[in-house]
Amino acid sequence: MNFSSSYLKLQDGPLPTFGKPKPKMKKPSRLFSLVIVVLGLGIILTILNIYELHKMKETGVLQQANQPVVEGKTGKYAVRTPVVWVAGKKLESGYLKHVFGVFDRIGYALGNGESDWDVLWSHEYPFEQLAKKMSVLKPHQKVNHFPGSGYITNKVSLAVSDNPYIPRAFKIPKEKDKFLNYARENPETLWVQKRNSHRGIRIKRVQELDLTDKDSFVQMFVDRPFLIDGRKFDIGVYTILTSINPLRVYTLDSDALFRFCSHDYYPFDARDIKKYVVGDDYTPVWEIPSLKKLYRDLNFNFKETFNAYLESNGHNSRKLWSDISSAIKTVYLQKEAAIISSTSRYSSSRNFFEMVRFDFALDEDLNVYLMEVNMSPNLSSGHFHENTRLYEQVVFNLLSLVLVTRPVTNDFSKSSEDEANMRVSDKDISVFPEWCLSKACLHSCGDEVCKLCSQCLSMAMKETLKLAYLEHVNKGNCGRVLPRKMNEEFALQWTPSSNDPEFQTLNLKNKLMYMWIVGKCRQSATWC
Repeated sequence: MNFSSSYLKLQDGPLPTFGKPKPKMKKPSRLFSLVIVVLGLGIILTILNIYELHKMKETGVLQQANQPVVEGKTGKYAVRTPVVWVAGKKLESGYLKHVFGVFDRIGYALGNGESDWDVLWSHEYPFEQLAKKMSVLKPHQKVNHFPGSGYITNKVSLAVSDNPYIPRAFKIPKEKDKFLNYARENPETLWVQKRNSHRGIRIKRVQELDLTDKDSFVQMFVDRPFLIDGRKFDIGVYTILTSINPLRVYTLDSDALFRFCSHDYYPFDARDIKKYVVGDDYTPVWEIPSLKKLYRDLNFNFKETFNAYLESNGHNSRKLWSDISSAIKTVYLQKEAAIISSTSRYSSSRNFFEMVRFDFALDEDLNVYLMEVNMSPNLSSGHFHENTRLYEQVVFNLLSLVLVTRPVTNDFSKSSEDEANMRVSDKDISVFPEWCLSKACLHSCGDEVCKLCSQCLSMAMKETLKLAYLEHVNKGNCGRVLPRKMNEEFALQWTPSSNDPEFQTLNLKNKLMYMWIVGKCRQSATWC
C-alpha cells in the first residue's frame, strides 16, 4: 500500500457523529509508518541541504569562477587555456625550469598575479608576501602551499615534537636545564646544534655547545649509521597534502631521492662534516659501486635500486618503507589541529595543496629517523642532470593527484550533470549497502555507520568524497598514507566498534573519511 492510497482510504472513512462513540480507526500498517518516517527524514535533509548550499554560495565556495579564455577555435568550440602563475626570486637562474616544463607540456599558459590564473606555484611561503591575493581566492584557483604548513617544515618546531621517529632534541635556551640533565645521564651521546637555516652543522660535545643561542635546538646525533660502500646517506620522500579536514596525505611511491655523503664515514672524524652531513656536492646513486650496475645497466630507478640492494643483503625493504610511512603519518596527525586553525582564516581549504620532502636517516639496524621536512624542496637538476626524470615525475604526479592536469572545473555544482557524472557520480561514492539498508539507518542518521549513507550525506561531504575519489583515480605513482592503508581482510571485518585505536582518536570528518576508505576497500582492493 503506497502513501497516496493510504491517505485516500483514511479520507473516505465515516465522519464522527456528535453524541455517539467514534468508530475505531484501523491502525496504519508498518509499511505506511516506515514510508512516513522516510519521507519525513528526506524532507528534513532536503531543507538542511538547501540551507547548506545557500551558506556555501554566501562564502564563495560555489561561485562561478571567471576563468581565463584564450581566443581560438577547435571546430565550433572555444579553446580554454588554463593559466599558471610561477612566483619566486631569480627565476631566470632556472631552478624551477622543470616546474615550467611540466606545466607547459600539460597545456598551461604562463600568467602573473595581475591577471586571472588557475594555479599559483610559489617557491616562497605566499601567505605573508601575497596576503591580499590569498584572502580573495576564487573557487577554481589552487595554491601549492597550505596555511600553517610551517608547523611541519620549521626545523625547531618539528625537532622538539614528541615523535618516536625524531632523534631527541631540546629547544635552546628554553629547555637548557632539561637538556643538561639528559646529557649527564647519557654522557657518551654526541650532539649537533641546528637552526632553521640548517647551516654550519657540526658534531659537538656538551661543553662545546652554545646554550645561549636563541631559536636553535640541540639534537642527538644518530651514530652507527647504515652505510652502503662506506657512505652515509639520506632518503628524501616526496609527500603531498591534498586535504586537511578531513586529512588526506600521499607519498610518491614509485621513487625517492637518495643522497650520499661525499666522504667515507670511517675512519670517523667529527671535524670532517662531509663524512656525516649531506651537502650540495653529495655523491649520487650512480657513483656508488654496489648500486651502479642496478641503476645504470639494469635500468632500475633510485628506489628499486636501493630495495634490490637491501633484499640481496638480507634486509626487509617492505618494513623500512612501512616505518617511513608511519613516521610521516605521525607528523601530520600531530600538526593537524594547528594547520586546521591556520586554514580556517580562509573561505575554503580546497584552494590549497602542498608537496614537501621528508628526509630520513637510517642506523645500522635500519631504524628510521626523520631529520627534517623541506618546504619547496630543490627541483633543480643543474648539478645532476640525471635527476631530471625524478623531479619532473614528482611535479607531474603531484599535479595529476591534485586534479590540475586537466582544464576541467572541480566545482561540481557548476559542471553540467553529464560532465559531473562522467567524472564521478553519487553512485561512485556509495558504500556499505548492508548498513544503509538496516532499519537503524533507514530511520535515523545518528549512528556512525549511517553517516555515509546517501540519505544522510550533506552536500559538503558529498563533494569531499568526490574529490577523494578523483584523487584516487588520478593518483598515478602516488600512494595514500592517510587515511591509512589496509588489506581486504581487515576492511571486511572492520566496524566502528572494532578494536582500532587509530580510528578512535580521529575527529568526526577524519572518521567519516576513514570509514569511507574501508567501504571502498571492500568494493575493490585498489583502494586498500
